[in-house]
Parts: sequence; C-alpha cells; structure tokens
Amino acid sequence: MSESEKPTKPAPITRTEFTVFRELPTRWMDVDIYGHVNNVQYLSFFDTAVNGWYVDEGLLDPARSEEIFLVVETGCQYFAELVFPEVVTAGIRIEKIGSSSVIYTIALFKEGQQAAAAQGRFVHVLVDRENRRPVRISDRWRDALKRLSV
Repeated sequence: MSESEKPTKPAPITRTEFTVFRELPTRWMDVDIYGHVNNVQYLSFFDTAVNGWYVDEGLLDPARSEEIFLVVETGCQYFAELVFPEVVTAGIRIEKIGSSSVIYTIALFKEGQQAAAAQGRFVHVLVDRENRRPVRISDRWRDALKRLSV
C-alpha cells in the first residue's frame, strides 16, 4: 500500500464539541499489565456514560423499563493512554436519531486535557425488553435525546 492509499487517522475531538459530559473514575481493575487502561474498558466507559445519562434523565430504569437500548455497533480510536487513578470525562453527543436507533459520538478526556484521549461511535437500538424486537423511540425520549444533538 502506497502512502497515498493509507487511511488517515482523524484528529482528536475537543471538549468544545460537546455540551453534555459525565465523569467516570478509572478503577484498579481497568489497568492491564502494560500499566494503562486496557482498550476494552474504553467501550465500557462509552456504555456507562450513555446509560448513566439515561438513568439520570429519568428515561431508563435498568431493572424495570419495558424498553431498553442494546448496543449494535461500536468502535474506538485511541490517541492517549488513560491510567489509574484518574477521572475520565466522557463527552456525549448524537450524530443521528432514527426511528428506533441512536448514533452517538463519545469522546474520553484525560483530566485537564482539551483533546480526546479516545473517541468513538456507539449505536443503540431501542427494543422491547421481552422479545428484543426494535420499537419506535417515543416523543418523550426523542425530546430528551435532541438535547444531545450538536
């Protein structure tokens, strides 16, 4: 592959591109043998940030809601290591709201840093808890989700 054919890595997103943030402390168990937060934990941070926002907004009761969101796609680009102990700030915004799905952009920021240490895409589909079939996002949910749109 020639240099011109190689894909270019995007620049890290900055904090100014978000209006909603959630703080997530790293845990001892997040760190791998290399001394940094393991890559799989970044996806866990994405999931925790989004679902924590749902709960705080009164949109989701994880144990009792009749409808729940399931992750159907996720991805992450890494720019800087996260460590323990550290409080990571997750910026959350919505790229698109579909009839039953939501596409998020999430960025993880190290303490005091303006550029993302990692950023990714996170796709949720709203489903019936029992049969796991997609359901339409209600107007109440849609109004709340629009507050995350940039």
